[in-house]
Amino acid sequence: MSDFTTATVTTTGGSLVVELLVSLGVRHVFGVPGGQTLAITDAIRDTPEIEFVTARHEGAAAVMADAYGRLTGTPGVCLATTGPGATNLMTGVGGALRDSSPAFVITCNNNGENIHKDDAQNADHVELFKPLTKWSRLVAHGSSIVQAMEEGYVRAMTGNPGPIHLDFARDTIEKPLATVPRIPEVHPLRDWVRQRPQPDAAQLAALAERVLTAERPVIWVGNGVNRSNAGQAVLALAEALNAPVITTFNGIGAVPTTHPLVFGALSRMGTNLSSRVIGDADLVLAVGNSLNAVSTGRWRLALPDIVQIDVDPGTIGRYYGRQTTGIVADATTAMDALRTAIADRAAEPAEKRNPWVETLRTARTEWWQATEIAPRPADALLSPADIVRRLREVAPDDTLLIPDAGNPGVWSYLWDVRQTNSYIKPVGFGNMGFAVPAAVAAAAIDPQRPVLVLVGDGSLGMSLGELETVGRIGGRVCIVVFNDAGYGNIRQEQIVHFDGRTIGVDFGLSDFGLVARGLGVAGERVTHLDVLAKRVGEALAGDRPVLLDVPIDPDVNAWTYPAFRPHDPEDG
Repeated sequence: MSDFTTATVTTTGGSLVVELLVSLGVRHVFGVPGGQTLAITDAIRDTPEIEFVTARHEGAAAVMADAYGRLTGTPGVCLATTGPGATNLMTGVGGALRDSSPAFVITCNNNGENIHKDDAQNADHVELFKPLTKWSRLVAHGSSIVQAMEEGYVRAMTGNPGPIHLDFARDTIEKPLATVPRIPEVHPLRDWVRQRPQPDAAQLAALAERVLTAERPVIWVGNGVNRSNAGQAVLALAEALNAPVITTFNGIGAVPTTHPLVFGALSRMGTNLSSRVIGDADLVLAVGNSLNAVSTGRWRLALPDIVQIDVDPGTIGRYYGRQTTGIVADATTAMDALRTAIADRAAEPAEKRNPWVETLRTARTEWWQATEIAPRPADALLSPADIVRRLREVAPDDTLLIPDAGNPGVWSYLWDVRQTNSYIKPVGFGNMGFAVPAAVAAAAIDPQRPVLVLVGDGSLGMSLGELETVGRIGGRVCIVVFNDAGYGNIRQEQIVHFDGRTIGVDFGLSDFGLVARGLGVAGERVTHLDVLAKRVGEALAGDRPVLLDVPIDPDVNAWTYPAFRPHDPEDG
């Protein structure tokens, strides 16, 4: 059978793009339509398999695609028109790249003959997106559509996943095709593209000897464990070795913090517990962990010998190179293979580690006790630490927590992760305005899943229009606003490092409950912790989005919070 048929009905390039998206498993497209995009959006209108979710800003659409990729492991898709539509996408796309989220970034340019001329809203999209994507190209002929989209899918999904960018000339997607490719209902690329490399046998044997002879090995997992869904494989290895597990900031959610061998996240703000664990190590097994600046205090963290396992060979030994041994492999396959390699010999060294691990467990109990909710005057502003601890009590185990950039993410160290794939936040790019659009994507994927957003009033101001989108899409979404009338994280950093001198970080007072109601979301201001817990519990069990505006105590400083300070060995 020929791969092409002569077109007997009008099939445009835009229709072909949409047919390929369906074939590749896409079920949602997030975007803002414009004149140049209409051939694609009109085709989506006739395609019941795909829901088009209209954002109020292209930057939010890019975040929605990013969150979709994180949560599903399949490419999220964002769509924007030429010029300002395309450039508005860029911050969200940068977040997807830095946090390894597969995405299709689709922009639609002017007619091919007018690209790079002084046409309306002219911009060189390909050059703009090259630094923020794995791959960026112009598609200027209908015969190139299939190959471009297939290659884009392979690039987005293989190796270290991430966003790719396709820029379609307007006439390419508007003109009828002379011949129409046959597109399979389920594209064969989907059958093999998730394959990941196995570890080299000789390297694996050498690693097995090292983890067995190490006195205090620590498994430090990063975002690659999230992307590989390797959490259970990591825990199985940790149990065999009796080795503690910590995560990077970007690795939160990869393993449940309720597991007896998991000791939380290590980042520039802590924690006292996780920094103690890494300080004890004589061997670090860095799994899907790039050892980047956020994790290592800009590489000032002293580390022992390292075995770094990553699907991307360019990541291995990039930092701490002289003490690093690398294994190019997928996290799941490597953990499973290593556990098999040590299976008959792990019991004795695991037993020898018992006293050390029990000491760490005692430290963990003391750490959690130090962060328990303390009595406060009835009229006092709420502590964000208390909010996080109390809301964990009322949120179902499968709640998806989405903290935004800044302090909400830092306070989420106090959130007990009970299930994998239940936590996402912007880390590598740290793009503010992430959480509310990400909640839209989560609700589009599964409207029955409870979603809890923790967002500062600074980040909410950068995504405020998407409250209307949340109300329109619906779902069990509860948005809790940490309202300190300013850019709280930066204000607190100024206070700590600039002798209390602040500038540019204070806002006027805002009632976001009132704003939410104006945008179609149930909203109110809440000032008492028990009332807040009751409202959040009701919202997560309900059937419509809710926003709760919570004035918080700006003097509870994330930069000086005792539980987040690095461990001092002299403290015991």
